[in-house]
Amino acid sequence: MEFRYLGNSGLKISEIAYGNWITHGSQVAEDTAQACIKAALDVGITTFDTADVYANTAAESVLGRGLAGLRRESLEIFTKVYWPTGPGGPNDSGLSRKHIMESCNASLKRLGTDYVDLYQAHRFDYETPLEETLRAFDDLVRQGKVLYVGVSEWSAKQINKAVKIAKEMGFDRIVSNQPQYSAIYRSIEGEVVPTSRKHGIGQVVWSPMAQGVLTGKYLPGHQFPEGSRAASDAGERFMGWLTTEETLTAVQELRPIAEHAGLTMAQLAVAWVLQNDNVSCAIVGASRPEQVTEAVGASGVKLSPATMLAIDEVLEGIIVSDPKSSSSPKTRP
Repeated sequence: MEFRYLGNSGLKISEIAYGNWITHGSQVAEDTAQACIKAALDVGITTFDTADVYANTAAESVLGRGLAGLRRESLEIFTKVYWPTGPGGPNDSGLSRKHIMESCNASLKRLGTDYVDLYQAHRFDYETPLEETLRAFDDLVRQGKVLYVGVSEWSAKQINKAVKIAKEMGFDRIVSNQPQYSAIYRSIEGEVVPTSRKHGIGQVVWSPMAQGVLTGKYLPGHQFPEGSRAASDAGERFMGWLTTEETLTAVQELRPIAEHAGLTMAQLAVAWVLQNDNVSCAIVGASRPEQVTEAVGASGVKLSPATMLAIDEVLEGIIVSDPKSSSSPKTRP
């Protein structure tokens, strides 16, 4: 496992992180989830990402049990706040001071730790003054409950505004952004990445394998494999745009490129996002331990310019690059 700095901070994290969106507390059983966490630790992953909203808080609890008893200083634990949790009351979502403080304390209990290494605003909250949100995050840092502050799926404009306010008010600075990023989905490249570089912000990217599509396991003209994400309820909600015949056909053309590079298709997908020097880590999920082991084979891989060009040529017609393709809700969910 190789390590990178989280943005321009002094924190080193494993360049491949383990995340439990969709899987823990919902898609996979507890024993399988724990086996995946153990596999991640066994292959050198030290960075773990979750969120309070995943499985309506259950995913944090699963991760907390999986990391219990380990040397806390050897781990980097990330979580997030914004989306609704609990019964869905008027203050059970968003980035108000009330929701941030209450959510952080609840996350720490579920994770079984006194602090998280990175606390992230899971989306931008249009209903809360940004000064209020940033002050709440800064107070958590000063209390020692949070070591670093990040955001997730924020636009370049929102990042710029937050950085300006934080600097003016003497708040702890933002060190990371967590966007969706893969060889298919490249919406951050035009605006978010240049803005982040300017401010010393690193990308903690999710879905580097395009929710499994870039592994090549979904074949055009075939039913989705039983037990796979695309065959689940979550797949119907989140993966429709990724499982068109055009996309699945194009992805199969990556297979000889991966073979020529000596990689599996999953490893090629993860290695591709790690070629971007603004990426601090790539988050991988798993429903089986062997998937974690395979993904880590991408650590330290340098893809040749010829390989990068070949990937671009194969995917040219299906790449999403519009900066506006991802945005935060205008009102709290």
